[in-house]
Amino acid sequence: MSKLLKISLCAALVMSLSLHAQAHRAWLLPSATVLSSDDAWVSVDAAVSNDIFHADHAPMRTEGVVVTAPDGTTLQVQNAVTGKFRSVFDVQLPQKGTYKIAVASNGLMARWETETGERKMWPGRGEKANPADFDKMVPKKAKNLEVSQFSRRMETFVTSGSPSESVLKATKQGLELVPVTHPNDLFSGESATFQFLIDGKPAAGVKVILIPGGMRYRNDQAAIELESDKKGNISVTWPQAGMYWLSANYRDEKAKKPATVRSGSYAATFEVLPE
Repeated sequence: MSKLLKISLCAALVMSLSLHAQAHRAWLLPSATVLSSDDAWVSVDAAVSNDIFHADHAPMRTEGVVVTAPDGTTLQVQNAVTGKFRSVFDVQLPQKGTYKIAVASNGLMARWETETGERKMWPGRGEKANPADFDKMVPKKAKNLEVSQFSRRMETFVTSGSPSESVLKATKQGLELVPVTHPNDLFSGESATFQFLIDGKPAAGVKVILIPGGMRYRNDQAAIELESDKKGNISVTWPQAGMYWLSANYRDEKAKKPATVRSGSYAATFEVLPE
């Protein structure tokens, strides 16, 4: 598969996830996040659903998943299977240290109305925007024109042996989370701190929601709602052990032209172990 095709598939995947996320939630769920065996593997469920970590709506495609090893190399997912409600794939962990499993995309998006009130958008659903086409595809004086510089990222972290730091470094593209507390060193009753960046700079005012797994068996989401401070930091004391889904959203007017709005969404899965 060519590099250009992989990039296009990744963009289409994340665009699709964002549209689903308006009514559903997309997630990656590793079978474990801390492993100690010499021949370590992890299986990952990937889906878009109503309830966190309960596959009941649609599978997530795996073509855009990128696995980054502790030494910075990229690994291929293995044994990928897509079913009715979820996809499943395996990741072998041949090195000791921390791995990042992620899906990410960024680009431009425009919305406007025609003179007759018809709503238009560029690029179309599932399409990848080519910035060179912006001037001919988007009318400059369209009604209610909004041009967005967007970024979307979803990830989880897995460690074999002792934790390492290399995959935690910021890419400086879009909205991303930089762990102050290592993401595979989380324990119930203890506090963890994460920093959010937008294009490499601290992102203040990021709206964050943390939801523990098992919501299908509760009467409420048990959500923890947070907002990042001026340094982009949030802190959370984990109320109990288990898997947690984090969702974060950010928006400002510091976009690069021709965009007028900059937005970012981020989602991650963390495992909190018993104290």
